[in-house]
Amino acid sequence: MRILLSNDDGYFAPGLAVLAEALSKVAEIIVVAPERDRSGASNSLTLDRPLMVRKSHLGFLYVNGTPTDCVHLAVTGLLDALPDMVVSGINHGANMGDDTIYSGTVAAATEGFLLGIPGIAISLAKQASGNYAAAARVAVDLVSRFQRQPVRQPMLLNVNVPDLPYERLAGPKITRLGRRHKAERVVQSINPRGETVYWIGAAGGAADAGEGTDFHAVASGYVSITPLQIDLTQYGQLDLVRGWLDAQLAPASAAEAAGD
Repeated sequence: MRILLSNDDGYFAPGLAVLAEALSKVAEIIVVAPERDRSGASNSLTLDRPLMVRKSHLGFLYVNGTPTDCVHLAVTGLLDALPDMVVSGINHGANMGDDTIYSGTVAAATEGFLLGIPGIAISLAKQASGNYAAAARVAVDLVSRFQRQPVRQPMLLNVNVPDLPYERLAGPKITRLGRRHKAERVVQSINPRGETVYWIGAAGGAADAGEGTDFHAVASGYVSITPLQIDLTQYGQLDLVRGWLDAQLAPASAAEAAGD
């Protein structure tokens, strides 16, 4: 089995090194990761400049672009053979609820999924100790399960692991995404040149964190596994918007008819 590894914390991140070492024992791996921390890059592609690929002393390939760039380059021409799976992580911090929209970790796995390759994004809900080894064992468990029982269609999984030793994890739990409150206010300060600068505020607290959500599972010591999809269509509002649009057009059409 051939696995493409990436992340959004950069090719030098400890979570990536631990994940690469663990997965190399069960599969052939190649690492293509950003040259620097690109947390929050979401699914952005670099289209305004050329990209370069270099190799680190560890043998990891790194790109002067986003996590999505890394996977896209690898799958569409950089690699001699397509990977069987894209695994992204181990992210330094959770990616739950609304975080998945912004996450570069999730974006790397998503790019593989968009290109027809199963993707797993794995994040450590880091608090203090940083049990990357436990998160890596969870990744190995999932990959090994996929090897034994392949899924017939591309699958995109968002996995969040509590910051606990592997033996203390309560096991896996299939979840849905929770929701956060609105983000905190921007932080305003003055730089050394006397200019006003702004820092994006911290993410808000969990608003929807009830049983069945990723927030609830991780808080209870479970590994949260959420299957994701790309279709953003709000099907429940199709008729609503169609009726709203028809109502807006009707008066204008009547006025035009009267003018004729």
